[in-house]
Amino acid sequence: MPVFDFNQQKKDAVKAEKTYELVYSNERETSTDHPIMILKDEKGVLKHHSDGQFTAPTKGTAFIYEGEEQSSHDIIQIDARFENLVKWLGESHIMVRLSGKSMDKGYAVYKILETGVAVRGSKLSGENGFLQFMIGRLLQSDAPSETEVDLDEIEDADDMRLTSIQSITDYITCAGSTLPDNIRLWARRNLAVAKSSEVTPEERRHAQRALSIMLNIQWKNTDFQPIDPDEARRILDEELYGLDNVKQRIIETIIQINRTHTLPAYGILLIGPAGTGKSQIAYAVAKILRMSWTTLEMSSINDPEQLTGSSRIYANAKPGLIMEAFANAESSNLVFIINELDKASSGKGNGNPADVLLTLLDNLGFTDNYVECNIPTTGVYPIATANNKEDISAPLMSRFAVIELPDYSLDEKRVIFTKFALPKVLKRIGLRSEEIIISDEALDAIMDIFKNTSGIRDIEQAAEHIAANALYRIEVDKLESVTYDAAMIKALLS
Repeated sequence: MPVFDFNQQKKDAVKAEKTYELVYSNERETSTDHPIMILKDEKGVLKHHSDGQFTAPTKGTAFIYEGEEQSSHDIIQIDARFENLVKWLGESHIMVRLSGKSMDKGYAVYKILETGVAVRGSKLSGENGFLQFMIGRLLQSDAPSETEVDLDEIEDADDMRLTSIQSITDYITCAGSTLPDNIRLWARRNLAVAKSSEVTPEERRHAQRALSIMLNIQWKNTDFQPIDPDEARRILDEELYGLDNVKQRIIETIIQINRTHTLPAYGILLIGPAGTGKSQIAYAVAKILRMSWTTLEMSSINDPEQLTGSSRIYANAKPGLIMEAFANAESSNLVFIINELDKASSGKGNGNPADVLLTLLDNLGFTDNYVECNIPTTGVYPIATANNKEDISAPLMSRFAVIELPDYSLDEKRVIFTKFALPKVLKRIGLRSEEIIISDEALDAIMDIFKNTSGIRDIEQAAEHIAANALYRIEVDKLESVTYDAAMIKALLS
């Protein structure tokens, strides 16, 4: 049985010319048609499940199959996103099981699972969990540049989460080529700081925390896939009553995305009285776009530093709310819902929070004072809400397509209460429609109580109150149903 010296192969491979073909793919799922790699297998030795170990993917790169007889199978083609991951698997002496199928070109590998470590004393970044995490991340990434070079080699391993120095190092090694150029260079510089013995422990801690924040974000492309306008309309009709002009504008935006595969240059600014469903519209758009979403409550922000973060020179430094939003969403593509934009100009600290928003909205990138790296914002879709457009500065207004929402009429509120608000509450708390009966006079009483209120929030709360009261009566008084008249409604809601 031949003996393979992996360490010698690694040394010999450093100056070797690559002989396998790199495929620059953006496929999000692997299959035999879109494999991770293709191995040379002229004799048909490799099976559906093949156990073995990789050598480093340079000249002579191979998968060493540990079958009945050990055999070497060169990589003849590999998805460029996975090149460094396979190198890491080989250098870390990680035993793997390949799932694949024999094709005309060779053995097409579409799945890799870890089965152990070949060399005693070797550590991993979290065993198979880390490997599957990496494969998932790489599949959601774009192909690296064809001029990309390899990154530094790795050291000892730690745990799976991207919080330890080693898991961060492994991630940069395996997926660094798929990161945006400026973030890849930033990560390498910060990793050097985090490992350095020439800086203070505080500086190392901040560098490690910043790396963890940035690398746990999935840096996605901004080539947005088509959205079904009919499905979008169904979601809007399910969430909102009326507001046909608003729905039309949103559907127009969907059509534009389908044609250009990019987000519109301007976000949406929803202006209207309190309670008219502005935030609900924003959430519906995020659902339609199939994007993560986050909210910024401008009424609670009175200092720009809350948005931009604080410098690492301070011991208690931390990232700002915008950077935290990216981190919590774990995605560079997300809907930013900016509530009460008309409060953004009332800063009470060392500047105006509105100025920070301008940098976020201009699609030129955003820099957080703590992270100290320019964050691409081309995948950010802002949706803002406000009560009074007069309180919004002209520069901010110019960054949005403005949609004004009128208040609802009493007739519209009546329909919303009976067809939307009350049925939704009944479904949530498990009441059948026949268990609660509201007479026409009772409905008139509800409308009369809330005739001078703006929006529909009050009637939604009324539906909640009435349904809870009905449930109480049914459970405690053992009633089959509860019928409300005007007097009962006035006693309950007044």
